[in-house]
Amino acid sequence: MSTKKRVIIIGAGPAGYVCAIRLAQLGQSVTVVERSELGGTCLNVGCIPSKALIAAGCLVEKIGKADAMGITTDDVNIDVDKLVSWKAAIVSRLTGGIGTLLSKNGVKVVRGSAKFKTANSIEVTGEDGTQVLEADDVVIATGSTPIELPGFKFDEADVWSSTGALAPDRIPAHIVVIGGGYIGLELGCMYRKLGSEVTVLEATDGALPGQDRDCVKVIERSLKKSKAKLYTNTFARGYERDGDVLKVRIERAGKEEIVECDQIISTVGRRPYSAGLGLDAIGLSVNERGFLEINGRMQTKVPNVYAVGDVAGQPMLAHKGSKEGLVAAAVIAGQAEEYDAKCVPAVIFTSPEMASVGLTEAQAAEQGIEVKSGSFPFAASGRAMSLMETDGFVKVVADAKTDEVLGVHMVGPEVTELIAEAALAIELGATAEDLARTIHAHPTLPEAMMEAAEAVHGAAVHIFQAK
Repeated sequence: MSTKKRVIIIGAGPAGYVCAIRLAQLGQSVTVVERSELGGTCLNVGCIPSKALIAAGCLVEKIGKADAMGITTDDVNIDVDKLVSWKAAIVSRLTGGIGTLLSKNGVKVVRGSAKFKTANSIEVTGEDGTQVLEADDVVIATGSTPIELPGFKFDEADVWSSTGALAPDRIPAHIVVIGGGYIGLELGCMYRKLGSEVTVLEATDGALPGQDRDCVKVIERSLKKSKAKLYTNTFARGYERDGDVLKVRIERAGKEEIVECDQIISTVGRRPYSAGLGLDAIGLSVNERGFLEINGRMQTKVPNVYAVGDVAGQPMLAHKGSKEGLVAAAVIAGQAEEYDAKCVPAVIFTSPEMASVGLTEAQAAEQGIEVKSGSFPFAASGRAMSLMETDGFVKVVADAKTDEVLGVHMVGPEVTELIAEAALAIELGATAEDLARTIHAHPTLPEAMMEAAEAVHGAAVHIFQAK
């Protein structure tokens, strides 16, 4: 353990506040500078509020299907104001909890915008004026912001960003979602369940670019079944308001068309946030994609300045940022630590859910790795049947020579929870046989993981595999 250091963390999102708490646990003197709310995008206008509203949409959908169980209800009514208030209460409880944890761990919170004067001094400008804070080490954890598409300025009226979409004043009749990535599809699926007509515009040839195509096909079929429209190879060119109608100009197959709606959501990605930090004052700059270059110890080229979370590179996921925050904290405190994660799970709360960790079959092929894979459908799962959620499957991708699990990709009920077992298997270097030989409780959804691992070797019991 090193001597006690003064550490400033710029940003209190999942990367920053986790880093701050761990530093305090390791005996350091910690100050967090935050210009907005504790918890950052994730807790305030991202992960948590979106999953709260998605859960509400799923409940509405389940109520609609309950007559299959002999349970009938009158028409379901949605009180939008109460729904948003419920979501806000969850956010408030979590952000308040972060404030309490920071306080109890002795972390000082300073409100305002931070700017480097030197590598050891930070100028903070807030409601009470400007002050200069001195530090031995500084951690940049400023997160990211939504990318604004030309012609679709975020006014949070006609055009919602993801932030506006999570604080609705109504359930729109028809939403055009620009961007078929995970944010766009999550919001599109949510509003479809809540009763909106939904049209998704995606510039590539399929939804969820970069994800396992077999899984994506299930999502695309589900969208079609729900009567949501997915336009691929389609570009949004602009829009006009005509009374109560928004007319979105799109380009498909070289031809211009008009899609009418009453709400637009633009979700074409996020960019790391570094504006106004004064990086040039300490000789730092971002790369062509807006990220700060770091080493395995989360250090920038200025040794006492660290970067964690979205600003430190892909994948731009909260849990990856938290892990980086823990690594940076350990390094600053003098421990022999380095970021060496073998995999980072990705979870997508579409309908059905999708989750992935490690290599896809295509990615393994690009690396010259010969693989064997096995899949098990939720249609053969008794637990999935009892939940009336049988779409999807679990796929295990293993090295054909060593049997080591290289990736697991799944789509179906509660797979965002099931993926943790797969991530642990990859981190521990488990084989498909290890997964197959592990006794899984019955009747549960994780049995699909065991059977998919058995299927790698043609030995799944509850599906027929031709020899």
